[in-house]
Amino acid sequence: MASSVREPRLVVNELYLSLQGESSFTGRPCFFIRLTGCPLRCVWCDTAHAFHDGERMTVQSILDRVEKAACRLVEVTGGEPLAQPGVYDLLDSLLDEGYIVLLETAGAHDISRVDPRVHRIVDVKCPGSGEVERNHPAVRGHLTSRDEIKFVIADRNDYQWAKTWLNASTLPSGLGVLFSPVHERLPPRDLVAWVLEDGVDVRVQVQLHKYIWDPLARGV
Repeated sequence: MASSVREPRLVVNELYLSLQGESSFTGRPCFFIRLTGCPLRCVWCDTAHAFHDGERMTVQSILDRVEKAACRLVEVTGGEPLAQPGVYDLLDSLLDEGYIVLLETAGAHDISRVDPRVHRIVDVKCPGSGEVERNHPAVRGHLTSRDEIKFVIADRNDYQWAKTWLNASTLPSGLGVLFSPVHERLPPRDLVAWVLEDGVDVRVQVQLHKYIWDPLARGV
């Protein structure tokens, strides 16, 4: 008799092997699982193709694709991956198979349900995103030294806002803090100059994949 329990399914926008272009894992080969859907509409969003298009897949079928790629570093991203309830089964399954798992998520979502073995990269929204009011108030309290927080910075106002956010927060020791300029809007050298002038202890990053491939290329 067939089981009455349905295997979780997720809507997947893309599955591909590339280099990790952001975070402290930058430059490492990484298999990406891009899930479909996002309730936010950041003005500088570079993955609008993930808002709607996708294929419904079981967790096992996704794991099969990951296994074929033979890469131990896996990132689950979006869109907004936490918008799909089945993501927790996917994350747990990847961890149980021994993968190093990264989760790229907006600061607008509760991260407390995510397995603490996951490296959570939380994108805290600055004013320039147009979504600053969506930042989840409880995010600060659930961050650990295993996590990273990212501020995508469009201008000087965003930079000052990010500094204020950090100064007003009690964050765990060892937490990674990333400042990332909006590609082709804020020159990276300007952001670097502000950080050096103010002595801010953060990691400045650019989106490496956009310098290796065409910035509009998909599947990289």
